[in-house]
Amino acid sequence: MAADKNKLIAWMNQYLPGMMMGYRQASWHRRALPDFIIIGAQKAGTTSLYKYLIQHPQIMPSMIKEVHYFDGGLDPEVDNFKKGRPWYSSHFPLLKNLNPDKKTCEATPSYLFNPLVPKRIHDLIPQVKLIALLRNPTERAISHYFQENRKGMESLPILEAFQAEETRLIAAIMEKDYKSEIFRRYSYKSRGLYKDQLKRYIDLFPPVQILIMPSENFFARPEACLERVFDFIGVDKKFKIQDLEARNVANNRSEVEPEVYKYLNTFFLPYNQALYELVGQNYGWEKS
Repeated sequence: MAADKNKLIAWMNQYLPGMMMGYRQASWHRRALPDFIIIGAQKAGTTSLYKYLIQHPQIMPSMIKEVHYFDGGLDPEVDNFKKGRPWYSSHFPLLKNLNPDKKTCEATPSYLFNPLVPKRIHDLIPQVKLIALLRNPTERAISHYFQENRKGMESLPILEAFQAEETRLIAAIMEKDYKSEIFRRYSYKSRGLYKDQLKRYIDLFPPVQILIMPSENFFARPEACLERVFDFIGVDKKFKIQDLEARNVANNRSEVEPEVYKYLNTFFLPYNQALYELVGQNYGWEKS
């Protein structure tokens, strides 16, 4: 009996996911597209924000947090974007399950960085609302480095890795190979050049559809920031989230030498100033 049960479980684990995905794709035309998307930035608190938001009873999330449709996905050999709308729509709830007061969403933090994404989103969902969390780019770059180091993908010392970035990325940028593993993994500083990334969205979407928040405010005052997000996406802004534990917190970060901070702060200074001018707000990252 136990052997039969184990066989059944093994069969279900092997075949049910494919069967369910097949059903979801077959019913794509009866499914919603997202009302809002968390577009980034990577290592800026998007996982925490997503986990908080989906506790709200009026928010029905995508099947998985990071759908990776508009950026083509993480596999260099597979382009999710070429799978088309049926594949993308299959990740969202059926329209009949979405009352007028309910919203659906996804959160793929690489959408902010990939230059192909804004137009792709606008072409399919021009009315969608977009949320961008922006973390101090110096801290974001350091966190990104330790993530790759933790995965065994980065062998260079931290300062050398930052200094080598332009050389590492030049081929991918010249070829516009934004699915390149090198482009994704070693873009420590490039992902913190927020002004140009946001400008691509601002040129396509009206201001009322874009919410930009510094991560430092989000983690310091999560309830106030969540109220702002709830109001932005159109759900009950007074609902209180019970579980506000931070998600996706790295555990391998070691002490960073002052020269690393000096290098990054100097590098980012003009780019941060350009960002402040674009959004009309100074985040004070130079003081942190």
